[in-house]
Amino acid sequence: MNKKTVKDIEVKGKKVLVRCDFNVPQDENGNITDNRRIVSSLPTIKYLLENGAKVILCSHLGRPKGEVKKEFSLAPVAKELSKQLGIEVKLAEDVIGESAKSLTSNLKEGEVVLLENVRFDAREEKNDPEMARELASLAEIYVNDAFGTSHRAHASTAGVADYLPAVSGFLIEKEIDFMGNALENPKRPLVAILGGKKVSDKIGVINSLLEKVDTLMIGGAMAYTFFKTQGYEVGNSICELDKLDLALELMEKAKQKGVKLMLPVDTKLGKEFDKDTESKTVKCTEIPEGWEGFDIGEETIKLYKEELKKAKTVVWNGPLGLFEFDQFAIGSNEIAKTLAEIDAITIVGGGDCAAAVEKAGVADKLTHVSTGGGASLEFLEGKKLPGIECLQDRA
Repeated sequence: MNKKTVKDIEVKGKKVLVRCDFNVPQDENGNITDNRRIVSSLPTIKYLLENGAKVILCSHLGRPKGEVKKEFSLAPVAKELSKQLGIEVKLAEDVIGESAKSLTSNLKEGEVVLLENVRFDAREEKNDPEMARELASLAEIYVNDAFGTSHRAHASTAGVADYLPAVSGFLIEKEIDFMGNALENPKRPLVAILGGKKVSDKIGVINSLLEKVDTLMIGGAMAYTFFKTQGYEVGNSICELDKLDLALELMEKAKQKGVKLMLPVDTKLGKEFDKDTESKTVKCTEIPEGWEGFDIGEETIKLYKEELKKAKTVVWNGPLGLFEFDQFAIGSNEIAKTLAEIDAITIVGGGDCAAAVEKAGVADKLTHVSTGGGASLEFLEGKKLPGIECLQDRA
């Protein structure tokens, strides 16, 4: 990565504003159910503390749409951070108001303040220059370590860099290095696995990957659009009828590029969208009326696993089935376990795919699990991410 990181600047005695991604899931009582994103931010925060910085953290949580809503408060995050760091992390009562100014103005070296949810201010998502300037006035250096929101040009992710020297944290550095190397300088064969609901969500990614990969495996609900393109019936399965020509074009492009495009050969169906629904597995050419496809079948799993065992680099984005329901999580689980066993660089895109490998219990056995869903998707597509573009380049 050709962007400066916290190691490239002097932080001792400086107030450092760090944009993190603390958008963590919670239960109905406000208890954090998955602290992975908080843990991922610790290397940067600890480095700053150990090097004498005065640390000001900020993040969004949920979608409060510019209003102060108690259920989206970062109070549980402050509590978890205090536990993880072994020091008190004080929570400001506002984003850039009196509480934030008071706590940050009196900050000492080795201390941490967490600002309240940046999306409590309606100007955040509009990348309002005035909000960015006010936020910047609290600090002397800006560090972006929120890969999960780096594809958004918001006041706290990109706008603030107009007013402060801006560098990357270790998490963004790690994300860019892993995914960048996997695509630009891969050990081959390079295999990409794409799941998810719609072909339309992944057009750019498929097009980009077809220029780089040796094998592209398709799963998830988007597979049914490819089946329909070939004249097969898909029952009640999700299918984009307006994207049939596009699916055909992508299949043709794979052929022209010499990319092995693998589609499921069988599929596990359900009668209705319910975890206990009646289910059965059929060939992809024989999906009956009234049934809906929710997972790849046993024969597809076998074929995909055989192909993955030959791979030296694997990039996976999007679950291969309705992994939230156990009976339709088998495809994603089996592929996740295979990635944990093979001798290859294994990189998993964030969002649902990260949740799927967590559920399979193999996240710690993979080379890298991204913290960003939409961001990793746009990065794979080759798009420039505003929250990274705004950072200072290395000379």
